[in-house]
Amino acid sequence: MKSPLLSLPGAVPAEGRDEGVAAHYGDLFREQRALADGSGLVDLSHRGVVTVTGSDRLAWLHLLITQHVSELAPGQATESLILTANGHIEHALYLVDDGETVWMHVEPGTQGELIAYLESMKFFYRVEVADRTEDYAVVYLPAGSIAEVPDGATVRETPYGRDLFLPREGLEAYAAAHGPAAGVLAYEALRVEGHRPRLGFETDHRTIPHELGWIGTAVHLQKGCYRGQETVARVQNLGKPPRRLVFLHLDGSEVLLPGHGTPVRLAADGAEGRQLGFITSSARHHELGPIALALVKRNVAVDAELLAGDTAAAQETVVEP
Repeated sequence: MKSPLLSLPGAVPAEGRDEGVAAHYGDLFREQRALADGSGLVDLSHRGVVTVTGSDRLAWLHLLITQHVSELAPGQATESLILTANGHIEHALYLVDDGETVWMHVEPGTQGELIAYLESMKFFYRVEVADRTEDYAVVYLPAGSIAEVPDGATVRETPYGRDLFLPREGLEAYAAAHGPAAGVLAYEALRVEGHRPRLGFETDHRTIPHELGWIGTAVHLQKGCYRGQETVARVQNLGKPPRRLVFLHLDGSEVLLPGHGTPVRLAADGAEGRQLGFITSSARHHELGPIALALVKRNVAVDAELLAGDTAAAQETVVEP
C-alpha cells in the first residue's frame, strides 16, 4: 500500500520489506537527529494492522502468544511472539488494548498469515479478528514528542516512543501538522542502536527468542502453555541458545554497508575464515557512524574482533553467551 507521504518534497521510496513508504526525505542524519530530539514522526503505514474484539479477547490471546495478557490493563503496551511447535519465531506482535479492542501492528504483508492462524484457533471463544490495514496507518512518534493524539486514534506508549493507530484518511493532515516526516532509514538506525530485533531481519526459520533477547520483553516465563512453550522452558532451564545477538561498530572507512546475510568471521582468520554468523541489520547512525546487528555462534568470545564481509567490526554484547 503506497503512502501518500511519498508525495512530500525530497521523498525517496524505500525498497524491500519497507516498500510503500519513504526511505528518507533527502537528509538522513537530519531526520535521525530530529527523532533523537523528540520531534517529527515516521510513516509506518505499510505495516499490517490487526484487531481482536469480543469479551474473550485477552483470555483467548493469552493462550496463543508468548506474553502474559489475560489481565492486560487498557492502554498498557506490550509485545509478544507467536512460535511454531518447535519454538521458532513465526510472528512478532506489537499490542495495546483500549478497553474494548486489542490493536496490534505486524510486519508488512504478514497480517494475512497471522489472521489465518488466529481464525483457526477461535473455537468457542467470543472473539472477532479483523484486518484493519486498509483503514488504519501506523505512525511513530519519538520519545519526548509533544504531538497530540487526534480523535479516532489509538496510542501504544513504549519507552522508545509512541505508535499511533491513525485513521488512514487523516495521515496527510497529521503529518503536515506534526512533522517533519522522517524516513524508515532514520527509524531503523535508532532501532539498531537500541538493539531491538525485527522479524525477518534478526530472525530466520530457526530463531528462538533467547537468541535475540526477547525473553522478558516479549516472552513471559511464568505463564501457562502456548505453542512452542516447551522449547522456551527447556532452553531457559536446561540449556543455552545456539546463537546470540551482538551489536557491531563497523569500520567507517568502508563506503558500502554490509547487507543482511553478510557473513561474519573472526578478524584473525581473515575473509576466508570460517563463518561464525551473519549480519541481520545495518545502518548509518548520525553519531555512531556505521553500525549493525549480527547473529553469531554462542561461543564467539565477547571481546573478539570480527569481520563483516570485508569490514572490520568491534562487538558489544546484547545477549550474554
